Amino acid sequence: MQKPLKAVIFDFDGTLGDTLALCLEAAHLTVEPLLGRKVTDAEILATFGPSEEGAFRKLVPPEIYETALEAYIAKCRELLAEYPSLFPGVPEILADLKRSGRILGLVTGRGKRTCDDALRFYGIFDLFDQIEPGIETGPSKPQGLTRILEHFGLSPEEAVYVGDAPSDVTACREVGIPILGAAWASTAETDDISVCAPDAVLYSVAELREWLTGRDAFGK
Repeated sequence: MQKPLKAVIFDFDGTLGDTLALCLEAAHLTVEPLLGRKVTDAEILATFGPSEEGAFRKLVPPEIYETALEAYIAKCRELLAEYPSLFPGVPEILADLKRSGRILGLVTGRGKRTCDDALRFYGIFDLFDQIEPGIETGPSKPQGLTRILEHFGLSPEEAVYVGDAPSDVTACREVGIPILGAAWASTAETDDISVCAPDAVLYSVAELREWLTGRDAFGK
């Protein structure tokens, strides 16, 4: 018998908003003047996994690390005005889940400072019952997912994670949480995430609402 869905846990970039481009733009604008050369998207993406605190240790020399990191965090905050909206339908889903009494979690690779800045900018910070940002020392989504389950006394089957990357599938499989592949962002790794076989691949926010409705996520 299927257990009731008590918690919905989200990734941030590429899931709630089309904001991976913001992170890349901020990195280019920050790092290139300091290094005195162009940096490719691939160079930046290769550092992802840890939070930006860890990523920047790979991206810039130690002597400019603090300067680069602080400039990046400030640039991310500044660029939010150019990315003013989450995906259409996402704020309503979050509000309806909250209203229904479901636990809302966020597990992201972003560091705490840029994560909190963005959540407050989009007006959704207070909707989340627990936020697990990334850490400097490496990928940490399995640990973040586990902390949410333990804090609320949930079994993995009582939660679901929504994320847009193959690494999200890997993290959820490690913990035992069902995973919905979010394939609606322009940056979604649709083919790669499909190969990883999440529990479902959803191609629009409307499909996410339909899936959640099927699990009675908006009812008491």
